[in-house]
Amino acid sequence: MQASKRNGSIGIVTPQQHDFDTPLPLTCGQILPHYRLVYETYGQLNAERSNALLICHALSGDHHAAGYHSEQDRKPGWWESAIGPGKPFDTNRFFIVCSNNLGSCKGSTGPNSINPATGKHYGPDFPIVTVRDWVISQKALMEHLGIEQWAAVIGGSLGGMQALQWAIDQPERLRHCLAIAAAPKLSAQNIGFNEVARQAILSDPDFHGGHFYERNTIPRRGLMLARMLGHITYLSDDAMRAKFGRELREGRISYSFDVEFQVESYLRYQGESFVDRFDANTYLLMTKALDYFDPAADFGNDLSEALRQTRCEFLLAAFTSDWRFSPARSREMVKALIEAKRKVSYCEIEANQGHDAFLMPITYYFEVLRAYMERIAEEAGV
Repeated sequence: MQASKRNGSIGIVTPQQHDFDTPLPLTCGQILPHYRLVYETYGQLNAERSNALLICHALSGDHHAAGYHSEQDRKPGWWESAIGPGKPFDTNRFFIVCSNNLGSCKGSTGPNSINPATGKHYGPDFPIVTVRDWVISQKALMEHLGIEQWAAVIGGSLGGMQALQWAIDQPERLRHCLAIAAAPKLSAQNIGFNEVARQAILSDPDFHGGHFYERNTIPRRGLMLARMLGHITYLSDDAMRAKFGRELREGRISYSFDVEFQVESYLRYQGESFVDRFDANTYLLMTKALDYFDPAADFGNDLSEALRQTRCEFLLAAFTSDWRFSPARSREMVKALIEAKRKVSYCEIEANQGHDAFLMPITYYFEVLRAYMERIAEEAGV
């Protein structure tokens, strides 16, 4: 079946890129003299330029949010279920942009890019980037595309935090913010999970202080363990029980340390496949960006004061079984928005898939998105 005919897909998409020559001062104090952003667009920008949406990706995501890269491509973009003709983010009505964050390994400037100052990979010398830095770089992309204001900035997980940062830092540049399965900052437990994952990578003998490119190797074991740990936290206990229970691969216990349970096999597969498509230095950077996200810190640790800087309307959504970014964290943001006298809609979705539920076409969840996006479409005149 042709990619263009699959499940109402937008079909074949081609990544684009733009090189920015204006130096980018980063929150960490360093400066990127120039940088590249890779991005994809879906749908058409209307004459009034009022129908543009920005999609922000999560930790291991990228710019490929929907469609296929070739007729032979078997795997669509990471939010294929939500982006396309007649879908919640309807490409018949909206012009959708999704860019790959700085520091990533999927084409935008990051650790696996060549440092022009040395002629070698940046590796561990690539500066620490923050969510705020991503917003600044995406604003430059926005201006390159000739867009003055987003109809909405949308994201789940880390992407939802980025949407929130957009609303605070660039209040005149968006009319709506959709933050899904997000939080106003990480809990100590979440920071702890990220640190264990980083230590798995840093302690891998093939990491070589981040200079593994020159050694023609990768820290496979460390990155695999980091992904396995992270993946456990994205799922709920109910979801894992329903999918695996305590099923044995061979139907019997072998009294060994080989893979015996189906869940062990699944996690190892997830870890091994992740190693082949992600960069260890990028994983370190992305988890640090998560750890550092705390917009209230600039406003006396008062979240309502931080959100008082915003001008847009908000939709916050959370999932009952998401224990990594629990509904309580979304309700915390709702409370702060109400205190800041901002317009906010909140939806708590009954779902047993855990944190990963934000990627899934859950009926009620998609009904909420459709209803909210209908409002945005009417405002944009599309």
